[in-house]
Amino acid sequence: MGGMTSRLQPPKRTVRAWLSDMDGVLVHEEEPIPGAADFIARLTGTGRPFLLLTNNSIYTPRDLQARLHRSGIDVPEDAIWTSALATAQFLDNQRPGGSAYVIGEAGLTTAMHEIGYVLSEREPEYVVLGETRTYSFEAITTAIRLIEKGARFIATNPDVSGPSIHGPIPATGSVAALITKATGVEPYFVGKPNPLMMRSALNRIDAHSETTVMVGDRMDTDVISGLEAGLRTILVLTGSTKADQIERFPYRPTHVVDSVADLVDLVDEWNDESQEVVDFAP
Repeated sequence: MGGMTSRLQPPKRTVRAWLSDMDGVLVHEEEPIPGAADFIARLTGTGRPFLLLTNNSIYTPRDLQARLHRSGIDVPEDAIWTSALATAQFLDNQRPGGSAYVIGEAGLTTAMHEIGYVLSEREPEYVVLGETRTYSFEAITTAIRLIEKGARFIATNPDVSGPSIHGPIPATGSVAALITKATGVEPYFVGKPNPLMMRSALNRIDAHSETTVMVGDRMDTDVISGLEAGLRTILVLTGSTKADQIERFPYRPTHVVDSVADLVDLVDEWNDESQEVVDFAP
């Protein structure tokens, strides 16, 4: 890998909790990445607090749990945290019991219903844009008109494209850009790289940033959001960011490894309170 992967030394501070991205780290679409099932099994079996994070707002945690199970990866439903859940939590904290016009699928609409929001296009307080495989021109037009009338603009995540079996497809960020161009209003993005997503994940598993590691495959979302939230970061080279691209960024991950398979044994090793204190650096 051009010398980019680094020797796996113990960290200065013990690692008590793990956050991890899903696509590109554990799976490619529904194909498991070698070592992913073992990594999750080790976390589950040893009782380490962990949470899987995804910017994908299409699916509910139950849907994602079923998809991972079909890939041979068994994850508790409550160990999955989506941008839809983070968005709903954010709105519940900001304006409890509010109303929103929502563009999205079950992952987002279910999360909004569960916090008690009314989904309506009649003078909603928010327009909430999520991901869907079937963006409707009519729905986008409605969103534009509501924002022009004063509705606040929220988007689940800034990803401009997403993966599919046929290649990249437009995602939330691309449609948000269209709406912004039409209205002049920028959305507030809740998902990665907003550190708000990371903080909400840490709170969910009662973890502290100083003793938690973020595992991801993208420098521009996973690594930077972990960095800005005060976490140590591990970049795996099985997803979006390749080894020769790392030096292009003005920030670096704490560690670079070939794949999640390299992390299986470290779940226990890095939790050893008696280990010698050495540098955790590439």
